[in-house]
Amino acid sequence: MAGRIQNTIRKFLDNGSSGGLLLMASAALALIVANSPLSEAYFDILHAYVGPLSVAHWINDALMALFFLMVGLEIKREMVDGHLSSWPRRILPGVAAAAGMAVPALVYLFFTTGTGATHGWAIPSATDIAFALGVLSLLGPRVPTSLKVFLAALAIIDDLGAVIVIGLFYTADVSPVYLGLSAVVLAVLAGLNLSGVMRLSPYLIMGAVLWFFVLQSGIHATIAGVMLALTIPLKRTPTTPEAHGSESPLHRLEHALIVPVSFVIIPIFGFANAGVSFAGLGMEALVAPVTLGVAAGLSIGKLVGIFGAVTILVKLDWADLPVGASWMQMLGTTLLCGIGFTMSLFISLLAFNEPLLQDEAKIGILIGSLISGLAGYTVLRFAKREAPRRMQPAR
Repeated sequence: MAGRIQNTIRKFLDNGSSGGLLLMASAALALIVANSPLSEAYFDILHAYVGPLSVAHWINDALMALFFLMVGLEIKREMVDGHLSSWPRRILPGVAAAAGMAVPALVYLFFTTGTGATHGWAIPSATDIAFALGVLSLLGPRVPTSLKVFLAALAIIDDLGAVIVIGLFYTADVSPVYLGLSAVVLAVLAGLNLSGVMRLSPYLIMGAVLWFFVLQSGIHATIAGVMLALTIPLKRTPTTPEAHGSESPLHRLEHALIVPVSFVIIPIFGFANAGVSFAGLGMEALVAPVTLGVAAGLSIGKLVGIFGAVTILVKLDWADLPVGASWMQMLGTTLLCGIGFTMSLFISLLAFNEPLLQDEAKIGILIGSLISGLAGYTVLRFAKREAPRRMQPAR
């Protein structure tokens, strides 16, 4: 019996989509708790201070730095030695991701221009890869592997764009001293890489110092995770079986982070930030410009931007649909890209200081993600599995 339980747990942890399912559960639990008799205790704990930071800040500034570290590792691995390692592989997900960030931002601005809330334009621009792949996992073999690869590649490029946006547009007053110290530590990390240091411990120790300096500099501390990731050594995947024993430091660190980030940090973040108390929020919160802008940006903007970009590239013969995928399956996958949870919530906390605007943004994220998830699942559930035969261009 114990062995069977261990095997079940192991299968759950090894399933790349299980983290998304756990995130869904933690978000739902947060909403329940925030609107239950436990609501006061829930918010009191989040605002309680442990040392120099509140519990919420420890989660959002420290734990999420590890999430951004893993995001940075994934970006570097895919760009150097993965599905995004060549320009032909980058064209379709790259252009689609760019359009999938720009159009939702424009949709959001359409609803919020003149309201004083335009600073949240980037909230609906992010796709939650864990959530989206979690929904895909519910469909099993109905979705070709090529579409899962496309979704993962698009979300990784999307994450890179979100990191750049956070660094450029959601930064507080910068301290030149701490920014300079951060640059010095980053230079040391780059020197370790160039010197061929393959042990992880020096990188992690210097990474902790980098996090502290970035936290004090005014740039959001989580960016330190991405900076650190870019300095971790990566060797290309060995092509010979005998060379397979020596994994690079990047692979070792990424493997070590997958379980704690996917099954501990992200669910904790979701539970801490998805809780919206509807007490005192009337129907006006559902039709507030921020709510409508975020919800429409995710559910409509993502669809128009990504599916429109894919259609143009394929029709112009600049790219092909993922192998074995039909247009309806691509439509369903594009709808799932409107699930913007982790990164969207994170950006909403940076964009707004007012609790009311934060709550409206969270409601918009929940509504937009729910619409996108249900619509994407429904389309993929009933879409034909095999792609229609591709027409040959006229000679």
